[in-house]
Amino acid sequence: MSDWAKDMKAMHQKFGVNEWFEANKDNAELMDKYLKFRLSMCKEELDETMDAIEARDPEEIVDGLVDMCVFAIGTLDVFGVNANDAWDRVYRANMDKSVGVKEGRPNPFGLPDLIKPEGWTAPDHDGNHGDLEKAL
Repeated sequence: MSDWAKDMKAMHQKFGVNEWFEANKDNAELMDKYLKFRLSMCKEELDETMDAIEARDPEEIVDGLVDMCVFAIGTLDVFGVNANDAWDRVYRANMDKSVGVKEGRPNPFGLPDLIKPEGWTAPDHDGNHGDLEKAL
């Protein structure tokens, strides 16, 4: 079974991404640009996936969805965020939500929305921001 976070770490090590990051992480302007670049790549993959849907191309849809994950998880990795820990925190918070209807957001599929119940707590990523502050 794959461990996407581990795979991204290995990919970054193979291609020198982590080494480059360590050499440059104290350059706030460069880190800001790098974070924005990585997120622009997520958007590019989203746009390509939307094009694949319009073209009715399941091969490119699968590829695009995974590529979005590669850039998202890879961004967490390169900035030193523990992606598995962040996932677990968000997953637990989502599992604590209740089924309901979110007012103001139409849901034409008849599927339930996940609603934050009274007392719900958002995921807390304190202690797991890695080096993201270097880009902010």
